[in-house]
Amino acid sequence: MTLVLLLLWCATGCAFFAEPPEEEPPPPAPRAAARSTAPASPTGAPAPQTVPDPPLPAGDRPTVLYLGDSLAMENQLSLAAAIEAGGRATVHNAPHSGTTLCDYLTGRPVRSLLVPDQDKAAALVARHRPRVVVLQFWGNSWGYTPCMDDIQQSSARYYTRYAEDAATLTSQIATAARRAGIPRPRIVWVLQGPDPLGSDRLTRVNDLYRAQAAATGDALADAGRAVTAPGARSTWQRQLPCTEAESTTPGACRNGLTTLHRTDDPLHFCLAPTSTTPRPCPAPSPGITRYTRAIATAVAPHVR
Repeated sequence: MTLVLLLLWCATGCAFFAEPPEEEPPPPAPRAAARSTAPASPTGAPAPQTVPDPPLPAGDRPTVLYLGDSLAMENQLSLAAAIEAGGRATVHNAPHSGTTLCDYLTGRPVRSLLVPDQDKAAALVARHRPRVVVLQFWGNSWGYTPCMDDIQQSSARYYTRYAEDAATLTSQIATAARRAGIPRPRIVWVLQGPDPLGSDRLTRVNDLYRAQAAATGDALADAGRAVTAPGARSTWQRQLPCTEAESTTPGACRNGLTTLHRTDDPLHFCLAPTSTTPRPCPAPSPGITRYTRAIATAVAPHVR
């Protein structure tokens, strides 16, 4: 069964699918309180309802850099729309299907065949000068990610190497920012949803992300929780009870359930037929909407 799913992934995901940082980012500048839209209470204190911050001029909006694998490839437009809503930030997308952390590193003995030099993390930080870098990686490690040196997924060596790469990628982002003369970007590690193969691998990968974020003062986006049932964070499901928003969205909810995965693709969230060409998802897909809203919510405090 595992081999079948791996082959299935190859047909979809491959085509779709340390030193500590040298300086910490300065604390955010004080921000004026948003204006209240509700009348004052009898005590004179304003009600908690507020209006959104006004849009920033296009040239003043901080940049969010989005790096990742086939999940990032399919959801990149949805995430950009969610983050850019309100005119407070801009997004530069640079995902590549089939990748893992080492594909975005520079100076590796085994050259990545999937990410060109101009899209390495350090090069993108120098060019786009982001305030936030979002990292979406499912944890690929097989023939399509040669920089992982054919390390078997879920082996002890796999987890050791994965932790090392997370620390190295963080360090290279920090070094690139220092050389560019900008504050170190805040890194947002995306926590993954359950593994359709049913193992505890992604639980351990998520723990590595948590440890890395804690070690360097970075942030987490628990997008994986948004695509699981309450109280079942590690349980993969193809359908889940509809949210209130899905219940009022035409085609998103049927008999109280929303569909997250196609029957022929248990990993990705795009409900369009699979393609041999990597592309953003061309069809409305509740799983993608849930996933990207969770990421955008985690990013928002760091672009204000």
